[in-house]
Amino acid sequence: MTRKTNNRVAAIQMVSGTDVDANLDEAARLISTAVSAGAEFVVLPENFAIMPTKDAGQLQVMERDGDGPIQEFLSAQAHQNHVWLVGGSIPLVSSQPSKVRAACLLFNDHGERVARYDKLHLFDVKLDNGEEYSESLTIEPGESVVVVDSPLGRLGLTICYDLRFPELFRQMLDQGAEIFSVPSAFTATTGKVHWEILLRARAIENLAYVIGAGQGGSHSSGRETYGDSIVIDPWGEIINRLARGPGIVIADIDRLRLEKLRRSLPSIEHRRLGHDRSIAEGKRISA
Repeated sequence: MTRKTNNRVAAIQMVSGTDVDANLDEAARLISTAVSAGAEFVVLPENFAIMPTKDAGQLQVMERDGDGPIQEFLSAQAHQNHVWLVGGSIPLVSSQPSKVRAACLLFNDHGERVARYDKLHLFDVKLDNGEEYSESLTIEPGESVVVVDSPLGRLGLTICYDLRFPELFRQMLDQGAEIFSVPSAFTATTGKVHWEILLRARAIENLAYVIGAGQGGSHSSGRETYGDSIVIDPWGEIINRLARGPGIVIADIDRLRLEKLRRSLPSIEHRRLGHDRSIAEGKRISA
């Protein structure tokens, strides 16, 4: 695959509701706006097609892998707009009738699906303010790490809560990842204190670009999401961001900058734990 040294990307921020058709219309509008601004690679947020009142609402619109209106929408948008498109997350059929797979689908600029990633880490929490989430009741977790070639370089796919697990990003790094997409629907409570910090940490420790595309606002379901869609460079510097409400974040990905930073601060090659497991194992044996 031929790669340019510079590519324009867009993180799309939405405030999705319970009406799939309305959400897809809004996504199409924002994709078109991003393309008009020169974007060649677009990331939609988690749950872009539906933000149900209850998590079980995803079961009503789940699709079979490779067949369904949401997947057809993603393929058509990628093809018509000649962009690579990260389809946030959509509900696909799982091995359990009462659960879905939260799947992030990547389409190339011909509308062909080139990758599928199923959310590994499920958001089961009870916050101090009374908010409670139990994704494992309606979502079946994935099993595989996914890194794929793209015009930007090696792309690692993640979804939302995955951001809190640095070992996942290290595994993607070991598979050559140079950029991470993080479609999300962070809560307003956790986003305020953790979203930017975690994204910047994943960028800095892996010397990689990070695209965080979020839900951001008050949803008809009653949920409040944080927003702050953002693009961060491998030095941890924020290139562009959008605080709240529907819109787009445009940024340029500079491969030469990534390569220069990895040469000048080769911390990836300096790892001694995890990457070279014999060190950790030797210490355990001698202890």
